[in-house]
Order: sequence, then structure tokens, then C-alpha cells
Amino acid sequence: SVCCRTCDVAVVGGGIVGLATARELILRHPALSFVVLEKEKELAFHQSGHNSGVIHSGIYYKPGSLKAKLCVRGATLTYEYCEKKGVPYRQCGKLIVAVEQEEIPRLQALYERGQQNNVRDLRLIDAKQLSVKCVWSAAQGLMALDSPYTGIVDWRLMALSYAKDFQEMGGAVVTEFEAADIATVTESPAGSIEGMKYPIAIRSSKGEEVQCRYVLTCGGLYSDRLSQISGCSPEPRIVPFRGDYLVLKPEKHYLVKGNIYPVPDPRFPFLGVHFTPRMDGSVWLGPNAVLAFKREGYRIYDFNTQDFADAVSFRGLWKLVFRNIAYGLGEMYRGVFVSAQVKMLQKYIPELTANDVLRGPAGVRAQALDRDGNLVDDFVFDGGIGDLGSRVLHVRNAPSPAATSSLAIGEMIADEVESRFNL
Repeated sequence: SVCCRTCDVAVVGGGIVGLATARELILRHPALSFVVLEKEKELAFHQSGHNSGVIHSGIYYKPGSLKAKLCVRGATLTYEYCEKKGVPYRQCGKLIVAVEQEEIPRLQALYERGQQNNVRDLRLIDAKQLSVKCVWSAAQGLMALDSPYTGIVDWRLMALSYAKDFQEMGGAVVTEFEAADIATVTESPAGSIEGMKYPIAIRSSKGEEVQCRYVLTCGGLYSDRLSQISGCSPEPRIVPFRGDYLVLKPEKHYLVKGNIYPVPDPRFPFLGVHFTPRMDGSVWLGPNAVLAFKREGYRIYDFNTQDFADAVSFRGLWKLVFRNIAYGLGEMYRGVFVSAQVKMLQKYIPELTANDVLRGPAGVRAQALDRDGNLVDDFVFDGGIGDLGSRVLHVRNAPSPAATSSLAIGEMIADEVESRFNL
């Protein structure tokens, strides 16, 4: 029973960021008691278990930025962790391919950015070298950026390994605990000092309660709502975007042996379609990016009234939509018509046809937006003042590539927890 369980630190959210952070905290403070609270029956069930499975190398991000530093360090830590723990992975590499002349300057700038970020083993290759490189793939283009340090892994398996480490060090994991309220303990039982020692109560939607000294939330798709129930700011707002993938038929797997990505277009908010081999041997193509009508809605027809109302009532979403109306309509069209998605993919592998693919899985991205319609591109921490606010830390935004960066993010959040709570 979790009724009246007590601990020093409660981590709300059993995704890869919450688990990596809980693991890091218990490594640093083995004498303290920790619990991870997860609303689902299983850990790492949502974003951590519905992603492309890529270990990114850190090419895309602004030099000197937190995202760049965390991704580069996170990739190194990921490979080291996989080797140490025996988690299967493949360092299969990635090609970022320019298929139009206007993309070549952007590709060269991306190479310079990767160099500044200290990404390992990057090189630019021309069309002839690309055809040689693509013995393992059927990609074609004018020029490409070759990133052999990029890899793939099952991120849910990684998250579960973090959880195993955490539990073996004495941490507790409680599933089916949906945090519905975070508040100060109103009074102590007669003759007890527990309410004084553990002044924060986290109550579940079923009426269960955990009392603790400090709370860290890593809520992903619900990070804004977790912040609000403890009296913190409603912004940045989480707006869910669903990404639908196609899968390559098994007889066509020979077309893709490594990751193949487009050159990012700065006019658009998302990366674009790409080819991703998976640890199970399948190959995913996509995704598109469309507004989801449910925060955990992985199907086109999934709908939740509150989630939909929260999204469409937020003016930041409308500002984003109006700035990208043509792009958004194109994404919706390609989500409905497979042939339109395949046409985009054929720019990179002309041999591909609509008969070579099937509809595949989907993921939902927790996109943080500000009121001006800007994608929040960096980490956002939130707390408060008073008896409650001073004991709560919300991770409001852990932007992609959060999985690749998870061990490095765990270190950074643990530093923030130690600083705020004087652990």
C-alpha cells in the first residue's frame, strides 16, 4: 500500500528523464529515501516508449547551448552505459542528405555547427562519395553530412534499466499513482512528528497519499498541469503534436541500413521526414507532425475534451498555426495520403514506392509553447515560494533529444535539486 508512505524526495513521472534523474539522485545521496510515482501500470509508457530510437550525436544545436552540451555528453554516456549494462545498441551512423542546390549552404553550416559542438568523426561527402557510402543504403543526393557516431537503441529498455538501477540502490517505484494534488500537510496525527518531517503531501486520483520533504516532477505531456496543481505558472503550455510513421516492408529493408535525414529548413518548426532503422529490425519512415486532440492520443481519431479545449483556447497555438498554415496543411495531407508521404521520401531514395510501405506506429511529442507561439527550445524549471513552492521543482520542458541526453539531463537536474533543496 502507498497510503501514507513517506520519503525524502518524491519524483513524479516514470519516463526516461524522471528515471535517469532519480537514479542520479540516489547515486549521490544513498542515505536518503526516494520514490518514483508513475500514473500508468508500466514505466516509460508514453514519450519514452514511443520515439524513433535514435542516439543523436549533437549536430543540430546552437554551439555553446545547453542542448548541444547535454546531447554530446549524453551520447557518450549512453554508449558507455550500454556497454557496461549490456543494453543492445547499434552505432549505425546517419547521413543528412542535401537533394537540392539551395540546401548545400545549410548543410555546410550544419557541418560547421557540428564541429563547434565537438561531434565526433563528422565529414562532408559529395555525390560520388555518397554513392560509395550508400553501399549500406539506397540514398541519393548532391552532398551529405556523414555522422558515424549516431546510433540506435530501444529507449524504453534503457529507461527500464535506469529503473532497475534505482531500485537496486533502495529506491521505490509506485505505478498506477496519478498525482492529482500536491499540497502542504495540514496537520500531524496526534503524537506524531511525521507531518513536520514530511510536510508535502502528494495525493493520487484514487485517494492514496505519499508524504515527503521535497518533490520533483518530470511529467512530460502533463508537465504544465503538474505545475498548476501545486500553484505554479500555467505557462509554458504543453501542446501535443502527433507524429505518424510508415514502416518499410521486410523485403525492402535492404534500402535502409542507417539513419537518413533531410537538411533542416529553418522556415519550419519541425525536422521533416527521415528513415530510421530500429533495434527490432524494422525500418520507420517519417514522421509527420500534426496537432493531437488527446495528449496521449496515438490514433487519428483519439479525442479528449479537456486536452482539445486546453490546446485550442491557448493563443500561442493559434499564433504558431497562422505562421505555418501551409506547412501544417501539408503535414495533415501527408498524414492522410500515404502516397504524398512517400513522394517526400522519394527525394532521398527514388527506388521507394507506395507499395513498399505500410502504416506504422505513432508518437506524441510534448511541445512546450509560449503565449507568442514560439516553440520553447530550452529547459524550463519552475518552482514557487512559501512552504509548498520552496519544496517543489518542476521540469517544465525537457526538449528533444531528451532520450539521448537523459543521463546528462539527470546530472543537470540533480544539480538543480541539490541547489534548490540544499540536499
